[in-house]
Amino acid sequence: MRGLPALMRAVPARVFGRPPRSGAPRPPGGSSFVALVEQLPSGLRRIALTHSSWVDARTDSYERLEFLGDSVLGLAIASTLCGQYPEYEEGDLARLKAFVVSRASCAQVAERLGVRELILERAPAPEHKRREAVCNQTILGNVLEALIGAIYLTHGFEQARLAVVDAFEEQMRYAVTAHVDHKTALQELLALRGLQPVYRLVNEIGPPHARVFTSEVVVNGAPRGQGTGTTIKMSEQMAAGEALASLSSKDPVD
Repeated sequence: MRGLPALMRAVPARVFGRPPRSGAPRPPGGSSFVALVEQLPSGLRRIALTHSSWVDARTDSYERLEFLGDSVLGLAIASTLCGQYPEYEEGDLARLKAFVVSRASCAQVAERLGVRELILERAPAPEHKRREAVCNQTILGNVLEALIGAIYLTHGFEQARLAVVDAFEEQMRYAVTAHVDHKTALQELLALRGLQPVYRLVNEIGPPHARVFTSEVVVNGAPRGQGTGTTIKMSEQMAAGEALASLSSKDPVD
């Protein structure tokens, strides 16, 4: 698809079928995320696929379910990372989680799970509106989170957690084993909104052979993240990671 962010293209497209490293069982009957979606009450699934521009009242759209699903996703990933990587410090866990639940990551998982096809086939809107929706990466990620919220309401947190971890396992593995370029991820995420990050050095301490730099990233005139490192580039990466964490929590940028 045109315009897919480099961050999304960097992760292999195949889905790994292994259970979580913690060894937790899969949902009863080997149900996958897709199977749990199929088991949703038709009315709830319909709401999860409804964009706010298609209805008179925003409460009839997926927005409330998306709000709930965002929290379920965050807790499922955070609890899994804490359990699987007890040696990681809080900052490391925060950066991993920021990547895994980012807009770009959610959009890729949505593509992999067939959310695009689900919208095209079942969303309650004229065909031209459905086709417009599936070309928007942000909408794909939002619908995925709405479906997570619907799964939680229907099946409870434990089944939702297992399904989410299974669906996002590839993102977690990539975040842990590969170098995640937070600056590129942030730039491409903001480009979808017509914005650009601006980095500035705000502090520099230590002797010449052991300098420590602190950088800040500004988006739309407001500071969005701060990071520290032994090089300016490293401090900018940390700042971008913090900004991604706030954006993944839907903190507005405009």
